[in-house]
Amino acid sequence: MAAKKYMVPMSSPDISEDDRQAVFETMQTRYLSIGPKIEAFERSFREFTGAAEAVGVNSGTSGLHLCVKAAGISEGDLVITTPFSFVSSTNVLLFERAVPVFVDVDPMTGNLDVAQVKQAVEDIISKDPGKLKKWLPKKIAVKTGPLKAILSVDVFGQPAEYDQLQKIVSDHELTLIEDSCEALGAEYKHKKAGGFGDFGVFAFYPNKQVTTGEGGMVITNNKEYADMLRALRNQGRAPGDTWLQHTYLGYNYRLDELSAALGISQMKRVNKLLNDRQRVADWYNAKLSQINGVEKPFVTTDTTRMSWFVYVIRLDKQIDRDVLANKLDIAGIPVRPYFLPIHLQPYMVDLFGYQSGDYPVTEDIGNRSIALPFSGIMTEEQVDLVCEKLSECLLN
Repeated sequence: MAAKKYMVPMSSPDISEDDRQAVFETMQTRYLSIGPKIEAFERSFREFTGAAEAVGVNSGTSGLHLCVKAAGISEGDLVITTPFSFVSSTNVLLFERAVPVFVDVDPMTGNLDVAQVKQAVEDIISKDPGKLKKWLPKKIAVKTGPLKAILSVDVFGQPAEYDQLQKIVSDHELTLIEDSCEALGAEYKHKKAGGFGDFGVFAFYPNKQVTTGEGGMVITNNKEYADMLRALRNQGRAPGDTWLQHTYLGYNYRLDELSAALGISQMKRVNKLLNDRQRVADWYNAKLSQINGVEKPFVTTDTTRMSWFVYVIRLDKQIDRDVLANKLDIAGIPVRPYFLPIHLQPYMVDLFGYQSGDYPVTEDIGNRSIALPFSGIMTEEQVDLVCEKLSECLLN
């Protein structure tokens, strides 16, 4: 069955002739894996973020998983995280049989509600069974261990409230993993996303600000962590191991040279890529101000640079999001719900017994949010068309 043709694509990667040439030239060399391109790509991230170490991997999910492993998080350990995210931020905890402790989100940003995070940490560390029960899932397959970490997500390209999160992890000696897979180039109080935790993770899927097709990057200022990440991504080979020696149980999470070559080329114009997305977001912001029933994305004053991953609006509560999405689809405009709450995914309900009402803010945002077509190469005419069709579908 042929794919439906839309009037405007949902997303489009920004690939230049220089990008194509970079990949082509790499194909003429003898290095297609474990070569000089991955090292150069990692260097570009150290320079861009200011991090001491950068480790390329084959996806953002792989990067998050390796952070969980390097942080020593294992079976039964508790990790505070968000139910409003793409599922991988929770899945990487489940891979190690750790227990995700969900905390509801801020109603404006969709990022972790730091007041609730602080309360959750204090209640869990108190070891009071009554207080602990408030935060744990209804059913757990393993005996719970200590609270080890907070895994925060910079939702839709906006950093979480890191001043407060950093204080919480410092006061209680916890690890902070920053999932910045949607936030490359974003800034919180003029400091780049990814640099607030013990680890920061980025991803390069085709709809991301920078793409390598598939791929990811972990940054850290801890050399021991970086050495562990490099070993684990490469089948567990530690420094000094020969090709067939494996000090650790590892994975094939390597980023290939062709992807790294594309990444290097993209990073040469990363600020232009970010600015182009900002321009499209500005068009949307201006035009949506004239449409009733729609709430534009909220950006806090602490976000000194927004990195637009997707453009997600919220609908008034009386509007049926799914009915509207179907009308837009018929009109030739693709849209997507963003996000479906993680705790209500079927496998999470089966594992932990979650039900509707457990995280009301997450569920409200999930029910009312819809992502509009968005990319850095959209034209103003395309934005006009989306807004025109949106307005028509809301009125009819």
